[in-house]
Amino acid sequence: MTDTILTASSIITMDDAHPRAEAIAFDSDTGLITVVGTVAQCREHAPGVAVTDLGGTVLMPGFIEAHSHPVLAGLLTQDPVHWIAPSNGYPTFADVAGLWHTIDKETSPGTPVVFYGLDRPTQGVAAPTAPSLDDYFPGRSAVVLDNSGHAVYFNSKVIDELGWPDGKPPADPPGARFGRNPDGTSNGIAYETAAILAVAVPTLQRVIANPLASAAAFVRLMAANGITATSDMAYADTLLPAYEALLSRPDAPIRISVYRSMTGPNAHDPVATSLSTALLQQQGVKMWADGSPFLGTLAASFPYASSAVVQQAGIPIGPGGVANMNWTRQQIDPILDHFAPTGLQVVTHINGDEALDIMLDAYEHALAVHHLLGTNHRWRIDHCGAARADQLQRAHSLGVVLSSAIYQVIYWGDLLDGQLFATDIGSQWAATGDAVRAGMRISFHNDGPLSPPIPLANVECAVTRRSVTGHVHGPQQIIDLEKALRGHTIDAAYGLRREKEIGSLAVGKYADLVELSTDPYEADPTKLVEQVAVHGTWLAGRRIDLDQFVQQVTGLDPASHPVDHGDVIATHSC
Repeated sequence: MTDTILTASSIITMDDAHPRAEAIAFDSDTGLITVVGTVAQCREHAPGVAVTDLGGTVLMPGFIEAHSHPVLAGLLTQDPVHWIAPSNGYPTFADVAGLWHTIDKETSPGTPVVFYGLDRPTQGVAAPTAPSLDDYFPGRSAVVLDNSGHAVYFNSKVIDELGWPDGKPPADPPGARFGRNPDGTSNGIAYETAAILAVAVPTLQRVIANPLASAAAFVRLMAANGITATSDMAYADTLLPAYEALLSRPDAPIRISVYRSMTGPNAHDPVATSLSTALLQQQGVKMWADGSPFLGTLAASFPYASSAVVQQAGIPIGPGGVANMNWTRQQIDPILDHFAPTGLQVVTHINGDEALDIMLDAYEHALAVHHLLGTNHRWRIDHCGAARADQLQRAHSLGVVLSSAIYQVIYWGDLLDGQLFATDIGSQWAATGDAVRAGMRISFHNDGPLSPPIPLANVECAVTRRSVTGHVHGPQQIIDLEKALRGHTIDAAYGLRREKEIGSLAVGKYADLVELSTDPYEADPTKLVEQVAVHGTWLAGRRIDLDQFVQQVTGLDPASHPVDHGDVIATHSC
């Protein structure tokens, strides 16, 4: 039964049939919208219900982020871990070093410290070693996680605490390795998941006493930026206790769609939870096709630039080509054959153009074999920084949708354009203009923990192509404000296959709302983040109290909702 009617200075519905409304009505018990239209229409539908006027507030559908890792992001970016990424206010290594000096001075003696987000190419630093970290942290354990998720750096105190005989690491685990000095002792670096876990988890367990509090802090950050729905793109059942704790709180501010790894042992198993599918919904499966543009591991047909940045980072000029694929085509086909009949949405992490060609070939083959061509399957390609216009046209013809890593232009545009790659490649990174011209419905994401979850920043970049320094990269890839806002509302819902529930304000959908200070269509598009503030969110017709949410989560006994630090970190790879 309708019990709430809201009016505001403007209501932007993101519904093509009715783009603007004067009022919205909903049933707070079900959380479903019952009327979108005029005040008179709402009163006629619910004559005894008072109208609540939100004054100068502008209402929109809550923002949706189609690709994230909320629990992981909480553990790596929130207190007590220190987030040292360029995107979080540490653009140079001098900034990082200054923080390190301060932390060592102000932290109680002997207390271990963990940092996440060292970005060597951007911050201009070679890989830290145990001796170099000892200079900053002579009397405490210090662990520094690389922003990419592919390396960890640690000091001599950590080596001592690991108990490695004579300081020599054990044999390298499969697919990973420990850095070693000529005499076989550890140099303070470990590479890839198994080795990273062996080094980092003991210190993380000492530092992060309440993982639920860390996860709640990141979810709060998402909601404070207007996000009401997101995903976990590397879900494992070991994360379920955390999500049940977060989403079962009265002031839970967000919905989660989960995607298991395609190559995991139980990839197609249903998620066994008492949570409603409205809050936690299993949507699909994910594969990582190649690696990262910032480590030289993307499968690309073009080389890196011969620049000081590339040389200092130790990135091979290349091109890396298909050698940087995580899977061969012969391995990919049976994986897709297994999942195509299940109805689960298939998503692939892709950065390089060679990887995209291979995955589009594999997608087309599987879709054809399983009679899915021409259906509304919405298999996805995510990131796709190096995608060409012809590839995006082909993807659209196959019914494939794109979630674009526009955040890479915001925070790394200056690096991509002319320093990592030639300008003709780097300026076109995250080619949203080409995608829109191809007819694709695109969404945006921040891939937490890789960048702060700020939808309005993504929208601003999409309509300006400006990096954080104000430089414009690839103006031909600019899209209009309507398309950009759709990328965090209705088209993001479409990319999650949830557009019937969320993404626009329409009868029968959930009353998930974001309150804005200013109509984005009336703001300066180059200053959206500055001029448009988020004043609050609603989930299913309930205005969220974020302070209450955090208190509700931190009041829980962490032991009753255990989070395995190692399993969470193991999902991190950009």
